[in-house]
Amino acid sequence: MIVTTAAEMRRMDALAIERFGVPAATLMERAGSGAAAAGLARFPHVRERGVVVLAGKGNNGGDGFVLARALKRRGVRCEVFLAAKRGEIGEPARAKLLAWQRAGGRTSAVSATDLGPLARALARAGCVVDALFGTGLKGEIGGLAAELITLLNASGLPAVALDIPSGLDADRGVPLGVAIEAELTVAFAAPKLGTVLYPGARYTGELVVVDIGIPDEAVATVAPETEVVLAADAAALLRPRDPEAHKGDHGHLAVIAGGRGKIGAAVLASRAAARAGAGLVTLGCPASAQPLAAGVLLEEMTWPLSDDGEGGLAFPGPLPYEAILAGKDAVAIGPGIGVAPERRALVEWMVTSARLPVVLDADALNCLAEAHSGPWGAPERPRVVTPHPGEMARLVGLTTEAVQADRLAVARRLATERHAVVVLKGARTITAEPNGRAWINLSGNPGLASGGTGDVLTGIIGSLLAQGYPAGEAARLGVFLHGWAADRVAARRGMIGMLASDVIEDLPAAIAALAAEAALP
Repeated sequence: MIVTTAAEMRRMDALAIERFGVPAATLMERAGSGAAAAGLARFPHVRERGVVVLAGKGNNGGDGFVLARALKRRGVRCEVFLAAKRGEIGEPARAKLLAWQRAGGRTSAVSATDLGPLARALARAGCVVDALFGTGLKGEIGGLAAELITLLNASGLPAVALDIPSGLDADRGVPLGVAIEAELTVAFAAPKLGTVLYPGARYTGELVVVDIGIPDEAVATVAPETEVVLAADAAALLRPRDPEAHKGDHGHLAVIAGGRGKIGAAVLASRAAARAGAGLVTLGCPASAQPLAAGVLLEEMTWPLSDDGEGGLAFPGPLPYEAILAGKDAVAIGPGIGVAPERRALVEWMVTSARLPVVLDADALNCLAEAHSGPWGAPERPRVVTPHPGEMARLVGLTTEAVQADRLAVARRLATERHAVVVLKGARTITAEPNGRAWINLSGNPGLASGGTGDVLTGIIGSLLAQGYPAGEAARLGVFLHGWAADRVAARRGMIGMLASDVIEDLPAAIAALAAEAALP
């Protein structure tokens, strides 16, 4: 499902109106009517308690007038409050206000000096509809608008936001001072980025999309560059298995990982790769740790690599690493290797010289931030990097706060500049490709905020690369499966205390459930 920026949505609206002849008033009528139906389905108690609609002067207010009229036709009492002067309302919103009045609806003006009438109406109602601002809001909210939003949030009423909660930046999902805390947001045509990304998702509540009749040709012309990954999208990427297949048909992954005190990271990545379907997995770790790893890993193979004498990987040159990569289909590197000059040299060589697809995580990313300035990937050597926000900050030379303030833009920039697939981890993990396209993942839960789950994701993506999935598909599917398995674990056992190994053990069942999803009509 596409998600749009404010500019992309404005262009689709304009094309629908100007090129394909869909009147703006028709789009508004469909939006308001659809929102009324969605709100009534979610909050049926308003048939007894009534609804307060707070409308602004723009098209979002026009949607609110249509909603009020649609609810009135259904016998729901509506009180409309206008947070603007009537003369400021432009078309087609003005026509919808007149239609509301002709239907017998009353509109009260909001006074900056007396919010009492609005407060009393809220006390009587069962729900409030936010039709103040649409997607065009840019600056910080202050004055009367800030007071109104604060009053609505303090009312205790469930809020239905039209298209986007007023006060949210439509593209970044950050509140512009204050923002409506909605329980339901009804998006028109497509969700807006700010309602899908955090922190905006906190303000959005349940998200419902209403089709307002934007022609497919208008969507294709604009070609929005961002999508969300749902179960059906991930399921469509899964490849069926040939009944006559053998282990060699399902790929051989090399995992380069582990160091003093960090062999667990290597084990988790290797076990996750096997559970995600790789036919063969070989863990390459420091020679001093190899007996320990071999004692834990039963189905996976181990390979002793050069040891620096302190329990870490050494890099005497490429030959030992060329040997472990021979006959492999992909390589995952980074979990637990540490950061030192020899590891930086190893990561530099792996990025620039390995012809296999490579997924880099954890310490490999910290080495990469210090050691390599050129492009990471190319068509003949696909690269996937999986930073958390702190690692991303080091890779791009920003603060963690700056990364989190505009996650999508930062991920896109790194992907295009370094010719790599970027997986920016966190709530609503983002996958960005070098061509500028990006996907926002909707699976997963806070139970994943525990040690080792990032190593599990590395193993899953590496496994999919070894199985022959293109880098972008391996990243998207791997991220979704990781979260999907965690959601299944949380449903059975809860989020608190979830372990990385819990996610690993659920992977086969999660993949089977996703495959069943793909079989649905």
